[in-house]
Amino acid sequence: MRQGLRVLGVAIRAEKAVFASAVLASALYGGMTVGSAWALGWATEHVVLPAFSTGSATAGALWTGVLLIMGAALLKSIGVAGRRILAGLMQYRMQARSRREVTKQYLRLPLAWHHRHPTGQLLSNASSDAEAAWAPLAPLPMAVGVVVMLLTAAVAMVLTDPALAAVGFLIFPAIAVLNLVYQRRLSPLATRAQQLRAEVSEIAHESFDGALVVKTLGREELETDRFRRRAEELRDANIAVGRVRGLFDPMLEALPTLGVLAVLGVGAARLASGSITPGDLVQVAYLFTLLSFPIRALGWVLAELPRSVVGWERVRAVLEASGSMEYGSAAPPATSDPARLEASGVSYSYGTGPEAAAVVHDVSFAVEPGRTVALVGPTGSGKSTLVQLLVRLVDPADGRVLLDGVDLRELPYGAVAESVALVPQQTFLFDDTVRGNIALGLSVSDEDVWAALRLAQADGFVARLESGLDTRVGERGATLSGGQRQRLALARAVARRPRLLILDDATSSVDPQVEARILHGLRDAAAASSVVVVAYRMATIALADEVVYLDRGRVVDHGTHDELLARCEGYRNLVTAYEREEAERAALTAEEEEAAAAGRAAGREAAERAAVAAAEEEGINA
Repeated sequence: MRQGLRVLGVAIRAEKAVFASAVLASALYGGMTVGSAWALGWATEHVVLPAFSTGSATAGALWTGVLLIMGAALLKSIGVAGRRILAGLMQYRMQARSRREVTKQYLRLPLAWHHRHPTGQLLSNASSDAEAAWAPLAPLPMAVGVVVMLLTAAVAMVLTDPALAAVGFLIFPAIAVLNLVYQRRLSPLATRAQQLRAEVSEIAHESFDGALVVKTLGREELETDRFRRRAEELRDANIAVGRVRGLFDPMLEALPTLGVLAVLGVGAARLASGSITPGDLVQVAYLFTLLSFPIRALGWVLAELPRSVVGWERVRAVLEASGSMEYGSAAPPATSDPARLEASGVSYSYGTGPEAAAVVHDVSFAVEPGRTVALVGPTGSGKSTLVQLLVRLVDPADGRVLLDGVDLRELPYGAVAESVALVPQQTFLFDDTVRGNIALGLSVSDEDVWAALRLAQADGFVARLESGLDTRVGERGATLSGGQRQRLALARAVARRPRLLILDDATSSVDPQVEARILHGLRDAAAASSVVVVAYRMATIALADEVVYLDRGRVVDHGTHDELLARCEGYRNLVTAYEREEAERAALTAEEEEAAAAGRAAGREAAERAAVAAAEEEGINA
């Protein structure tokens, strides 16, 4: 209960004016509800009973009763409308605020934090958890407002007949006990249900994201079964929550009815003894029938509190997550010249603790302005992790990454993105037009867009699209091939005219001829930027001014391509693997063809010998 009230306090402080207005509207409703009871009691005493006793009622009394009842009803309607509109406004504004704050926090948190949290859970935090956290806000103003109604009704009942009021007030301790039992039963069930919502969302996201793998490997039934099991667990958890709430709600609503029965029983005896009048009994009984509504309103809030606490705790866990990147105030160079990049003793490991092995260990190298450096190494050598460090997606555990002599951690927010562009290994395109995906929020002219497309060798296929730059590429660029997506991603980076361009195996899906034209274009345009390229193909590496060879997260050697070929066996074996494979395949093919030719020659010789032998045998016989 205390946690739930603290959550509600957060919303009240955030939306003071809206909440106060909603409570006033609800108080008007509550006050006029009691006023309706008073008007009904007045009409009973001055209109109904005189009509039964004398057979008539005065016009003045009749019109007074009508005006009292209609006036109370009109004000009550105004209170209902104001309460509902303002309560909904408060609830949806808080949900929107939580979603915005959670999303902003996702963007602030470093990539290392995202590595530890599955996407489905993050989606659940921003959607169902934010919704659950503020679910009690819809009935909250009504519940607070009807407290006025409850207090007014209690005072009216005490003034009318203290004995009847004392009988009715016995229901309040029963409500407190019932709520205590309810909270303790529902809270763990609500926690489990919210966790399962996140897991169901996570499985669904994985299945949608991996649709190609699911389809091509025939995993439809397995994925369906995995989702079905978790969905059934969520169903059972929701049923358990619903079962507890289904038991609580009728019991809560039954208590005021029991109070009415007790009041009528005691009131009938007091009426017979002449202690109260019929109007008093009608007024008190009607007030107790009205108590069921404010108690029900309080019950709605109490019923939502456990789920609200769980949702808020999950949202707050994101908002209070540590590890967000700190930024400095060092001014980046006010120039468009190529940047100088330096990695000095850089180390990084995934996970924490002594057992976490370093993926990148004590890496040092430099990229001079306008030069091209190739990062080469076998799979798992730490190249992609090093790229993330160079663009400050993550910070090194040890060492520094310097841009023009300034540590990336000392630069202000956005400074790295203004100077550095990354084309990652896994290309991502938004469900937008070609122009929108390349500009991506920047003010870029169509002329500059086409220039970037030409450099990326993408202008040809874009010109052939039905709507050219205005063609929508679908979710994740689904309407394009892998090579086309990579070229658009490269054009997006080039359009920003970065001082440092980093390519993480960004042309792996492009055929060698197109890749050669792209690399030659980048080489010609390299005067505008320094280039770091993660590469495997010999043609790509040969264009670099310097090669840094990595193995197991360490720099094994660095120098020119020819120097490393001559002195580094590991590098030579890696970069010549394709050529060796082609040579071995060609040699094997040649051997097979030679063996086949020899077999054909031997067959011809055997046939000739057989023909000669047959001729000689025919001559002898003749």
